[in-house]
Amino acid sequence: MKMRQLGALCGFVLLTLAALATGRPKLGPEQKCKSGPVDLVFLIDSSRSVRPHEFETMRKFMIDILNTLDIGLNATRVGVVQYSSQVRSEFSLKAHAKLDSMVKGINQIIPLAQGTMTGLAIRYVMNEAFTPEAGDRPKVPNVAVIVTDGRPQDRVAEVAAEAREKGIEIYAVGVARADMTSLRAMASPPFEDHVFLVESFDLIHQFGLQFQDKLCGMDMCLESDHGCEHICESSPGSYHCLCLPGYTLNDDGKTCTAIDLCAEGKHNCEQLCISSPGSFTCDCNKGYKLNNDKKTCSTIDLCAEGKHDCEQICVSAPGVFTCGCNKGYKLNKDKKTCTNMDLCKTVEHGCEHQCVSTPGSYYCICPEGQLLQDDGRSCGTCKSANIDLVLLIDGSKSVRPQNFELVKKFVNQVVDSLDVSVHGTRVGLVQYSSRVRTEFPLNKYHTADEIKAAVMKVDYMEKGTMTGLALKHMLENSFSEAEGARPLKRNIPRIGLVFTDGRSQDDITEYAKMAKEAGITMYAVGVGKAVEDELRVIASEPVEKHFYYTTDFTAISTIAENLKLNVCPEESQGEIEVKDPCACESLVEFQHATMSSLEQLNQKLAGMTARLEQLENQLLSRK
Repeated sequence: MKMRQLGALCGFVLLTLAALATGRPKLGPEQKCKSGPVDLVFLIDSSRSVRPHEFETMRKFMIDILNTLDIGLNATRVGVVQYSSQVRSEFSLKAHAKLDSMVKGINQIIPLAQGTMTGLAIRYVMNEAFTPEAGDRPKVPNVAVIVTDGRPQDRVAEVAAEAREKGIEIYAVGVARADMTSLRAMASPPFEDHVFLVESFDLIHQFGLQFQDKLCGMDMCLESDHGCEHICESSPGSYHCLCLPGYTLNDDGKTCTAIDLCAEGKHNCEQLCISSPGSFTCDCNKGYKLNNDKKTCSTIDLCAEGKHDCEQICVSAPGVFTCGCNKGYKLNKDKKTCTNMDLCKTVEHGCEHQCVSTPGSYYCICPEGQLLQDDGRSCGTCKSANIDLVLLIDGSKSVRPQNFELVKKFVNQVVDSLDVSVHGTRVGLVQYSSRVRTEFPLNKYHTADEIKAAVMKVDYMEKGTMTGLALKHMLENSFSEAEGARPLKRNIPRIGLVFTDGRSQDDITEYAKMAKEAGITMYAVGVGKAVEDELRVIASEPVEKHFYYTTDFTAISTIAENLKLNVCPEESQGEIEVKDPCACESLVEFQHATMSSLEQLNQKLAGMTARLEQLENQLLSRK
C-alpha cells in the first residue's frame, strides 16, 4: 500500500510539472489526485553553476508541483533543503500547513552559489529532514526529489544507498551538465522510473511524460486521434500537444515551427550565428577562428603560428601581420629584413671613454688601468658594490612566533653586512602569508640602524604560504622606482631574497622566472619543511651559490654569514680569502685585449665591405 501511494504521488508530481511548465491550464482543487499522506522533501542544487534564471525555473518547478498536491499536516507534508558546498534547510516538513505560506517560503530562498556537495546534502536529508523533530511521520512514505545540474564534488553512492535502506525513495533529476552515473547512484530502482536527465531547465517539464499511466485514469493520447505533429501529452481527462526542443507550438495547438534562435537572439555566439531548424552553430569573422567552446572566437595570430617571413619582429593583427626590427635596427625596403644601425653614432650613449656598437645595442669601455662603474658609462679605479635588496620573509602560521623573532634577527644580520645609505645599498622588507604586506619599501630608511629598528617592530601575520603571490608583489611593486628602486639604466644590481619554511600554496614558477628575466638576482633560503625543488626554482644560476637550507631556525645565523660571501664579497670574514675588488690587473688586461681584438675585427670588416663595393661596381660597368 505504501509503494502504491508513493508511486501515485511521484507520478502526479512530475506529470503536473509537465502540464504547468508547458503553459496548459492548472488543475483545479477538485481535480487533484488523492495519493494519501506522504512526506516529501525537495533537495535542490544551488551551486554557482546554476544561473539565476535557471534557479527561478527550479523555484517555479517546486511551486507548480505544490499547486497540484493535497497539502496539509494530515495529507502531504513538504520540506525544502538547498545545498552547494554547505546544506541549508529552507523549511521543514512541519513548518507549513497551508499552500500559501509554503509558496512564500520558496519565493524567499536565496541561492548559496558555491560548490556541489550532493553526498553531504543526502546525508543531511536522511539524518535531519526525515526525523520526528522535523515533522516526519511514522508509517508515512518518505520521498526525496533531488534536482541538480552538475557532477557531485563528493561521494554519493554509499550515503544514497544508506538513505534507501532507511525507506527513503529517491528521485534524481539531472539538468544540462549533470552526470548520469551519479544520478543512477543516487536514485531508487527501477532507474527508468526514478532517473531523469534533460538538456536545460526549460525542458524540465518532460519529467512528467513517463508517469501518465500511473495517474488518475485514461491516456487520451493513446485513446484518441490527437493530431499532434511532434509530441502528445496526456492530462487527467484531456491532452495537449508539445514540440521538440528548438520548435514552438503554432496557434492551431498541434503543429510546430522551427525556432530561429539566431534571429531571436537566443544564442551565445560571440561573432556569427548560423541558424538551422531548432538549433544553431557559431562561426567567426575573417581573421578569427572558433575556440574549443564552439562559441567564442580568437584572432588568428600568424606571428605566433610562424606563418610569416619577418627577420626579427612580427606584429600580428587579426589574420594579417607586419614586420618590425629590434632596437638598433631599421626595416629595409622589402618590409621583412633589417639592417644594423651604429647606435654609438645615433644615440646619446654617455660613455665617458669609448662606445662600442653591437647588433642592436652598444656598451662602454674604459682605458687601461680603469674599470667600468655600475652606471655602465663612467670609469674609475674601483667598482662599487651598491645594491637594491628586497627581502621576502615567510610569516605563515607554521613559522610560529618564537621562530619569527629569529627570522627578524636573521634579516638584521644581513643588514649588518651591507653598506646602507641613500646612494649606497637600499633595503626593503616584504612579509607574506595568505596575503602580502610591504613592511617598508627601498626608499623608507637610509641607515642600517633605522632598518634594524623597523625590522624588530614587524608584526607576525600567520595564516598561509602564498610565495608565488609574494614574488609577483616583489616584481610589480617592490622593485618599482615609486618604492625606491633605482632606474635600470644606472645598472645598480637588484637582489631578491626569499625566506620560507614550507611548501608554497600557489604556483611560484611563473613569477620566479619573470623576476630573473627582469634582471633580479634571486636568493632562496629555506628552513624546516621548505621544499628544496621550490627553492631551486626561485634561486638564480648557479643555483648552488644562491640556494641555502637548514633544518632548524636556530641555524639560520650561519646562513646569514654565508650570504655575505655572495652578496657582499668585500665584507666576508673567516678563513676564506677574498681578494681586494680594486686589485683587478687581470680584468684590465682582459678588457684591453678584448678592445684591441674588436678594433682589429672592425678594420677587417671595413676592408671586406670596400672590396665588395669595388666588385659590385665592376660588374655593373660590364653590363
